[in-house]
Amino acid sequence: MKKVTILIPCYNEDDSLNALYKALRQLMDAHGEYLWEVLMVNDGSSDRTLEVIRQLRADDPRICYVSLSRNFGKENAMLAGFDHATGDCMVIMDADLQHPPTAIPDMLAKWEEGYEDVYAKRITRGKESWLRRKFTLLYYKLLQHSTRVEILENVGDFRLLDRKCIDALKNLRETQRYTKGMYCWIGFRKCEIQFEQGDRFAGTSSFNFLRLLNLAVDGITSFTTAPLRMATILGLAVSAVAFLYMCYVLVKTIIWDDPVRGYPTLLTVILFLGGVQLLSLGIIGEYLGRIFYETKGRPVYVVSEKEGV
Repeated sequence: MKKVTILIPCYNEDDSLNALYKALRQLMDAHGEYLWEVLMVNDGSSDRTLEVIRQLRADDPRICYVSLSRNFGKENAMLAGFDHATGDCMVIMDADLQHPPTAIPDMLAKWEEGYEDVYAKRITRGKESWLRRKFTLLYYKLLQHSTRVEILENVGDFRLLDRKCIDALKNLRETQRYTKGMYCWIGFRKCEIQFEQGDRFAGTSSFNFLRLLNLAVDGITSFTTAPLRMATILGLAVSAVAFLYMCYVLVKTIIWDDPVRGYPTLLTVILFLGGVQLLSLGIIGEYLGRIFYETKGRPVYVVSEKEGV
């Protein structure tokens, strides 16, 4: 009998977990042809999330959990789930019920057909602001045009992964993680299903604009060196324009004896060049910072408690 692991990263989700478990229990009871494991990763929650998980574990041995020593972020919490999952395949989903458990049987059907990565593509994005939706789509387009790896647009972490994919992802131990890109980088046979994303059952998302911006920067710097190349091209273009302008001023002064108006021109050029240099240094600094974190060799996460794994 094949075993299915459902991986659920949890951060301050105490109001949602009981409703989520009720939906998952109906799913598991209706599909007794599989062995089920629900692996909840408590990512250093500050509310009663861990207590609720312990109670669910006491009521149903199919529930198991890993509790991290602090909040390491969703990307690292998912790696903890990859390390501890024991199923022949694994379904990753959020704890807020935006990912419907009713879509899991469709994923399993595609997996039984031989697909190794069955990803769920959103038909709609639920209650999401217009500005955030536009920024998200723009980000995916930028990433698509700057990396050699095809990044799936409008696709999140809600997916089924075969054991081959899980083992491949476990070997990617980088600390600055962008798992959505890693799914595409490892390859394997992929298949799409579509689903209607629901609204959060309770609470508010911990991914504010700043955290989403940091995740976007991690995605770009993890999968492409295009920003460095753009900084080089920008530097060459500015140097070429500056050289041509210098020739123009020199010829104008020698032939027409036209005095050079120094202060406004000089100030404008200095400010422009200074901005370009700071921008280029900032891009280089982003990549150097990631090298700095990787060379430390620290573990991606630290476990404080676990049960059932």
